[in-house]
Amino acid sequence: MGDSPLVRARDERRVLVALGLLFAFLLFEVVAALLGHSLALLADAGHMLSDVLALAMSAWALRLAQRPASGRWTFGLQRAEILSAAVNGVTLAAMALLIAVESVQRLITPHHVDGGVVLAVALTGVAVNLVATYVLAKADRGNLNVRGAYVHVLSDLYAFIATAAAGIVIIVAGWERADAVASLVVVALMARSSWGLLRDAGTILLQAAPEDLDLNDVRAHLTRVDHVLDVHDLHAWTVASGQTTLSAHVVVSEVCFNLGDAPRILDALQECLGEHFAIAHATFQLEPSTHESHEEGLHP
Repeated sequence: MGDSPLVRARDERRVLVALGLLFAFLLFEVVAALLGHSLALLADAGHMLSDVLALAMSAWALRLAQRPASGRWTFGLQRAEILSAAVNGVTLAAMALLIAVESVQRLITPHHVDGGVVLAVALTGVAVNLVATYVLAKADRGNLNVRGAYVHVLSDLYAFIATAAAGIVIIVAGWERADAVASLVVVALMARSSWGLLRDAGTILLQAAPEDLDLNDVRAHLTRVDHVLDVHDLHAWTVASGQTTLSAHVVVSEVCFNLGDAPRILDALQECLGEHFAIAHATFQLEPSTHESHEEGLHP
């Protein structure tokens, strides 16, 4: 199971390894950017800083998610992973906006840039991010939190490739605006990644039904269970990545309550969900058709 404590602990170690690699390189890149007067390197450093913060938050969220449910926290702290992904999306958007403003200013008024320094640091960044990307690619990217960390590092890899290209252009053609153009490429990558994370995290936090789950299909399967007449007030939402929860009111024949068939019907409903939709956590309310008059305003 991708959401087991063992998998989370393993993924946490992988995130920490990538965090160590990127933090060491961040320090190196800031010094090189200042010495080389390169906005592209500073942009990459800003992106790298967001990566470091994202990975630190991801590791923390993975640790919190391993805590068992207790007291008020009836689902444990698994939603920490989703909050982490949302914060990662916000930091990416904020960094993208800051870098975009400075990039446009430097397109209008270019600064002197040392192309050799830019190229050397960018190639080093490519190597470091390749290793970090490889480490995180082995983690469970079905987990939105881990995917957020992975997206940060992968977009930084692409950014370093763009920065290396800018360094070559500056060395060969002397066109120093290439540095600002490369920065805008970084901005585009960050904005794209930010939107994906915020969209997916927002969908979960607002408790929308999972995108790959058709509630009409779920209702159709459940009503095929013996003695089930109707299914209403059907809700499905995601607690954390890969963990879908469902609740429903199930109308059954009144005779079932007299014959004691309720436990068997509940077992059949749960087996139906597990077999067709891989949903393990569900709550059903069995009721006779006469109960409908007490449920005005409920979800169909």
